[in-house]
Amino acid sequence: MTPTPAVGKDTMHQNPPPTTTTVTVAYAGGDERRGPVTMGQANMIRCILRDDPTHINIHDVWPVPEGTTSAAVTDALRALAVRHEGLRTTFPHPPGAAPVGQVVAAEGTFTVTVLDHAELPGDPAEYAESVARAARAGRFALDREFPVRITLLTVAGQPAYVALAFSHAVADGSAMAILREEFAELLAGKELPELTSLPPVDLAAVEASPAGLRKSEASLRYWERILRTGPQEMFAEPRGRRPGTDEEARQLTLRSRRGARALAGAARRTGHPEATVLMAAWCALVAHRAGQDSCVTAVPSANRFHARVARSVTTTSQDALLHLDVRVETFDALVARTWGAVLNAYRHSQFDSVRLWEMIDRVTVERGSHFGRDVVFNDVSALPAPLLGTDAQDRDDAEQELTWGPPQALPTRLLAFTYRTAPQLHISLWAAPSVFTPEEAEGFLSGLVLLLEAAAAGDVPMKALAEVTGVRPAVRGPDWLRVDGCWVSPDAVRETLGRAVGGLPVRVQVTEATGADPRLTAYIALGDTSLTPTEAHRALTALIPAAGSGVLAPHRYVLVENPPTEPDRSDAWRRLNTIDEGTGRSRQVRHER
Repeated sequence: MTPTPAVGKDTMHQNPPPTTTTVTVAYAGGDERRGPVTMGQANMIRCILRDDPTHINIHDVWPVPEGTTSAAVTDALRALAVRHEGLRTTFPHPPGAAPVGQVVAAEGTFTVTVLDHAELPGDPAEYAESVARAARAGRFALDREFPVRITLLTVAGQPAYVALAFSHAVADGSAMAILREEFAELLAGKELPELTSLPPVDLAAVEASPAGLRKSEASLRYWERILRTGPQEMFAEPRGRRPGTDEEARQLTLRSRRGARALAGAARRTGHPEATVLMAAWCALVAHRAGQDSCVTAVPSANRFHARVARSVTTTSQDALLHLDVRVETFDALVARTWGAVLNAYRHSQFDSVRLWEMIDRVTVERGSHFGRDVVFNDVSALPAPLLGTDAQDRDDAEQELTWGPPQALPTRLLAFTYRTAPQLHISLWAAPSVFTPEEAEGFLSGLVLLLEAAAAGDVPMKALAEVTGVRPAVRGPDWLRVDGCWVSPDAVRETLGRAVGGLPVRVQVTEATGADPRLTAYIALGDTSLTPTEAHRALTALIPAAGSGVLAPHRYVLVENPPTEPDRSDAWRRLNTIDEGTGRSRQVRHER
């Protein structure tokens, strides 16, 4: 085709602009196969059909060695498509329905968009990153589209970078890292080893086997126990926001030789793997900062610990959910506890995501809460080619530096990626601005290094975390209290319940009990309104996901006709005639820690 000037926000600023050529690449030699979707694919397809494509699609940039021809690049891409069934997979489905099956093509084509430049912009790597990120816009057509959008950036015909956007239904961060490594090896003329991990169709068969189904059931029971008893928000505090709406958070990156030395030293001294020590330090600091007795954190990369999926080019994106009780005397005791807790979380990271969300919805009503995926810790440092993006991977001379990067939408409160642990500790953090000021975010990562240094020198008392790290716990007013294992603001409960019942007068009473968590009783003055405890409860739980922080449903609803003359006095509400009362829940819920 005739080259034409490229148009788009990532290329318009250049002079002269690059020319665009589309190359169609044919592949053949694989096997045609069909089967059900995997649990990881079903989980991501659910998000793809629901979420903004720029949030759910993923991208990577692969540098091309100098002297490589465009033909060599397309040959390597073709070889990867033939080698990995996931790249030849589509998900046929009728309109309005989610796919339940996948089809692997034996042959087909994909396109490569070639942007040829007279010269690349001043920061070529950053420019390549912007091209890859821009390609995430637009939803992938799951039933027919090749699941990778490929742009080859060239200078006077010489390849420099391949910018790629992937459908999250066929790849995750680990899969992109594997493909990047294999692409580099193909360009270097190396022969790739035989595949040892399962392709998606075979993985789906394992998951659907009796043993796989038992594993899924066990995982759901594990998750339900945490969702019923653990804190519903890690960062429950007056300035916090629930994950009902995303925030924009800037990337904060730590590169620290100090941290790497300290982590290695703490691992040697405690006799535990570095990954376990780092996880313990993360959980200790998160729980300390949040003022919680336990840390609940999602660990997305955990489900690649088994050899059958370690190098699968597919999406295994299902969280392992770690619930770590931090009520121990010393950091060493926490490290010892972390090992078992992490293994338990890993063992329960394979599940039917549709049934998981049904269970979450059920617990929302029965417990009167909404679980917030507040904290995510993704350690990809053990991958063969860690996904470090286009930021120079050889910048390992910094004793310690913190650098700010671009913002992105954050559907959680605290997200961390650990890219390397040696020769630097390299972690990127996204912290919600509603919970962390920029100074607090920097202090959190610096405090993590300080904790590791202290742990390398000796055992650290948990009560000394503020002194050792400089990180201060969340500040809550005197009205905040712990109810059912969660930090709760009765004022926030009253305000949210009042909105839920259409502005009727509401009073929330706290009942203290020796040796037990306080209980919340809500009084609602109906006037001429018709309302039941069940209707009040369901109206409240519908608002909780997007409500302010610190909202948990009362244990009991008491309906009266009119408010007392002194509505600020709980005893005045208690003296009124009761029209109706009850929990509002569809079944009795045990409240335990």
